[in-house]
Amino acid sequence: MTVLVFGGSSQIGHYLLPLLAARGESVVAVSRAARSPSPGIAWLPGQLPSQVPALAGVSAVFSFGPLQPFADWLRDVELPHAPRVIATSSMSAETKRDSEVPAERAISQQLRDGENALASACAQHGSDWTVLRPTLVYGAGLDKSLTPIARRAMRTRVFPLPAGRGMRQPVHAQDLALAALAALDTSTAASKILSIGGGERLSAGEMFARVRRSLPVDTLPIPIPAWCLRLARRGVGRLRGPLSRLEADLIADNAEVMQLLGVNPRPFRPDVECWQPHPLG
Repeated sequence: MTVLVFGGSSQIGHYLLPLLAARGESVVAVSRAARSPSPGIAWLPGQLPSQVPALAGVSAVFSFGPLQPFADWLRDVELPHAPRVIATSSMSAETKRDSEVPAERAISQQLRDGENALASACAQHGSDWTVLRPTLVYGAGLDKSLTPIARRAMRTRVFPLPAGRGMRQPVHAQDLALAALAALDTSTAASKILSIGGGERLSAGEMFARVRRSLPVDTLPIPIPAWCLRLARRGVGRLRGPLSRLEADLIADNAEVMQLLGVNPRPFRPDVECWQPHPLG
């Protein structure tokens, strides 16, 4: 039987694929770009929702990309063995639900619609499913949140430190991979949407300060006071959402994921390896 992975080249896939291979699973990872085979991993060129060759004997499917195209593929494909389905969404489904920015409210709605579409498609196949809703993800140098900030600071030797009292709970991509693998083996996690954050809550300001301290070069800290952020929020439309969230708590309750999956995410202690690219295949 085959384990099929969409998003194998993502930051979560970077950690999950070796775990699956170490278990002796027959793993096929789908990628838009051609990739060389890696030990225990076969790469299949394809793109959701329709440009994915048919595979026989699929026992489990992981997806770490956009939910709606995956749900559309799942709805239309033949999967006679009712594979177990594990997918990631985002805590933005909740944290952006009441955003003052219409585009962010739309993102929240799209995520929740994708979750519902996934559940419906799984019901067609008689497949059990679990959705993980992570907070801000880091760890493999592939995220679009903290890694760009860290790399820019290493290049310019300047690190802006915005004031921010909102609480954050960054979660390492490896901990998400461990949670996804545990969900595969845990029947009581079926039909559940599980929030998951890191093992520590800290202010946004402290999160940025720790990123700065993790860098291998000296950088000049530039504190950005709250009044300056308020001005930018009013004057620059594209910054209104991100700046308003600096005062909002973007956290997750890990109680259920810890109880069901036995996963204990690590606290936020980044090092320089978190900001280095980790290419696959």
